[in-house]
Amino acid sequence: MMASKEKIQNYEHFLNNVLRQDLKEELERRDKLYQDIADHSQLKQSINCIVQAEGNEGLRTQVDLGSNFYVQAHVPDVSRIYVNVGLGIHIELTLEEALVFIDKRLKILNEKVSTSTKKSAKIKGDIRYVYELLRQLQGLDTS
Repeated sequence: MMASKEKIQNYEHFLNNVLRQDLKEELERRDKLYQDIADHSQLKQSINCIVQAEGNEGLRTQVDLGSNFYVQAHVPDVSRIYVNVGLGIHIELTLEEALVFIDKRLKILNEKVSTSTKKSAKIKGDIRYVYELLRQLQGLDTS
């Protein structure tokens, strides 16, 4: 079964310029979600450490001023923190409220990762399907 060169070129264009680009973008979105999950998990761990070590002396830490230049810092009251809730908005929360927020946010992020994984698997399946279609159109042996 020989197909026209134009049809084969259209499928190759679709494969290379649409499906592969879609897959690349979806994998980048999923990587960003994984980074968000890691950041939220690290914040949760830090809050748990603060809660366990909570005392009257506050918190001693190092703050990065940029270009890996650190200075010593002392936070006298660690009962409240500012949390980025998205869109550049930060709200002040108690440590307990922050933990609840982080748990809810982690659940949402994990659901988005699951959806993204399903989308990328579908795109990979579409790529395999188009490869097989091209092989058939070009009359190549499929065994």
